[in-house]
Amino acid sequence: MRIAIGGISHETSTFAHTRTTVADFADGFGLFRGPEIINRFRGSNICTGGFIDGADKHGYELVPLLWGFAYPSGLITATDYAALKSEFLDRLQQAQREPGGIDGVLLDLHGAMVVEGIDDADADVIEGVRGVVGPAIPIVVTFDLHGNHSARRIAAASAIVGFDTYPHVDMAERGREAADLIVKILNREIQPMMAIERIPMFWGVENQITAHPPMKELMDYAHAVETRPGILCVSIATGFPWADVANMGASVMVVADRDQDLAEATARELRDWIWTRRETWRHRILTVDDALDQGEKLGKYPIILADHGDNTGGGAPGDSVEILATFLNRKLRDAVLLYIVDPEVVAQATAAGVGAVIDTAVGGKSDPIQGPPVKMRATVRALSQGDFTYDGPMYAGLTGNMGPSAWLEQDGVHVVVVTAHEQPLGPAFARTLGIDCESLKYIAVKSAVHFRSGFERFAGSIFNVDARATHTHDFRDLTYHKRPRPMFPLELT
Repeated sequence: MRIAIGGISHETSTFAHTRTTVADFADGFGLFRGPEIINRFRGSNICTGGFIDGADKHGYELVPLLWGFAYPSGLITATDYAALKSEFLDRLQQAQREPGGIDGVLLDLHGAMVVEGIDDADADVIEGVRGVVGPAIPIVVTFDLHGNHSARRIAAASAIVGFDTYPHVDMAERGREAADLIVKILNREIQPMMAIERIPMFWGVENQITAHPPMKELMDYAHAVETRPGILCVSIATGFPWADVANMGASVMVVADRDQDLAEATARELRDWIWTRRETWRHRILTVDDALDQGEKLGKYPIILADHGDNTGGGAPGDSVEILATFLNRKLRDAVLLYIVDPEVVAQATAAGVGAVIDTAVGGKSDPIQGPPVKMRATVRALSQGDFTYDGPMYAGLTGNMGPSAWLEQDGVHVVVVTAHEQPLGPAFARTLGIDCESLKYIAVKSAVHFRSGFERFAGSIFNVDARATHTHDFRDLTYHKRPRPMFPLELT
């Protein structure tokens, strides 16, 4: 049994000004080909790591093709995507010509990838694979919780498995689930039938945390549904609202065994359960000052502010300054902001050296809404080339790189200035600079929810705040041209 594995993965913000290229894939988690994929991801907590675990469990032969992941950013250029897709399909065709051919394909995708001229790029990948392998060979796909899904994906894939957690700590587990499914399909133990129900709703990010109510109740319900006879898999997708595409929004996907009617009825049931509770998922705006005031009233430290409007993990620029300015204006001490993307300031700090005091202007350079830059007279506390190791649970077993970086401090307010657009999943990189996050009173992170995987265990209190930034969560402020209408809570109540 020979199973091909690989994927082209990206969470694309159509509101980001930059374009994503092959170089961004190489500079992200990297581009890996053939056996490099197995060497890189064996034992790691991503879906491909789960595919590899599946080979150890079931004894199938791995046929690694191409794997690439670029950090969330703007539209992928058409030529660069075409090159990646062409290479992927060429490798798949070559694998088919080898002795034994290909019995199945496991795809590690995101679900919110957009290319210049191709709004549903994930469907385009699956359809490309289907065009090569034909109608009989099973294709099982894993997707992020934040996919914008479509009927095209359902039609092209044999089965779809979505993440169950946010923060995404179950990626390898979902990869193992996909591996179990494809083996059962090949052994003729199951015959999957799929259905999708779309939900016209903007889903507040702070209400998507799967370990806490209200999202926990939904996931518990979905898992209970999965135990019913004939149900193979239930996937809830909350959508990615910063992609202005026709299939943007939340959805439910159900995989049933040999029963299309059951798949469709179950998907409708879950859709209705979510929709009748739509007020539960609504985003409620909280200012930076209000969050700090509430945190101080609770008196539990550190107070952690999630700057979700400038979440680099969703493709935002990462250089908005409202929280930094607030920290300085309130004269806070033992406060840190992780991270501001500003290569110019990094270069200035690097030239000055550790221990130097620099007059600089931090952040606010990518877009007027992100600024203006904050003037600082800051001491350069540490410099780094950006290398670190993820200490889990997200991306456990992998390394990362923030690019040339600097730790600056002014009157007890600390800021880590970086080059790469990557959110802090935990304190690992800050620790390499010498920052002990657990000893601080105030921590701001350019993240929405994933930071909880590394910070929640020692947080005193956590608040998602609506600081000024390009990826606002007040969707009335975003100009859409293609997204579905009407949607809750904008046009629907």
